[in-house]
Amino acid sequence: MSDLNRRHDDASGAESVQKKRRGIYLLPNMITTAGLFAGFYSIVAAMNGRFEAAAVAIFVAMIMDGIDGRVARLTHTQSEFGVQYDSLSDMVCFGLAPGLVMYEWSLKSMVSVGWAKLGWLAAFIYTASAALRLARFNAQVATAEKSYFRGLPSPSAAGVLAGLVWAATDLGVVGEDLVYLVFVLTIATGMLMVSNIRYFSFKEFNVKNRVSVVAMLAVVLVYAFASIDPPKVLFTGFMIYAISGIVYTLVGIRKRRRARKQSE
Repeated sequence: MSDLNRRHDDASGAESVQKKRRGIYLLPNMITTAGLFAGFYSIVAAMNGRFEAAAVAIFVAMIMDGIDGRVARLTHTQSEFGVQYDSLSDMVCFGLAPGLVMYEWSLKSMVSVGWAKLGWLAAFIYTASAALRLARFNAQVATAEKSYFRGLPSPSAAGVLAGLVWAATDLGVVGEDLVYLVFVLTIATGMLMVSNIRYFSFKEFNVKNRVSVVAMLAVVLVYAFASIDPPKVLFTGFMIYAISGIVYTLVGIRKRRRARKQSE
């Protein structure tokens, strides 16, 4: 009888632990939902002509996207559901939202020069590229390099476009005045996402390692500049990152050609 009671108690305890674990799973998914809401709000704000708020909402979604995975690992609540939910949220926040924001802010003004279809086509190319980038990442996540991303990550591509909108709005520049730049940049970021260009992932950067005083000073200066003028700093930072992959790839090709010539 005591054994039966003990088994019953063990089963009850296991059931309670399981219920607690299920409750913990809500935490990272709630953060993902917050990011999804930010992406949805970005679309709504752009439709109402509030482009600065739309751009800021994309950056908020970016912060939520960076937090949810870390929270899941810290609380040991990783799940396949969370992975798929996060990917769908990324599609809205960094694929659909930036494309629609760019169209509402600037690309739809191409109708005035008789190129209306090119405007929404550029926005669609970006959105479709983000979907392809996310699908490729999910399919190759087990075999992909940890040090590098293959193709520009969708949050970084969204950061380039949202940073441009935020910086231009802060300077009082309307999207219609930059329509040709926006057209080229929207397609270019889309093409970079589906390219084979490698981008440093920062995954192997260990914050627990000791750093020099100079490195700490550099971090302080970055925060200082970002606080002084966030729109321009964010846009510049994401643009530098987008270009860095191209430069790294070109340098690598040049080194391989030089090594091939020397071997011959």
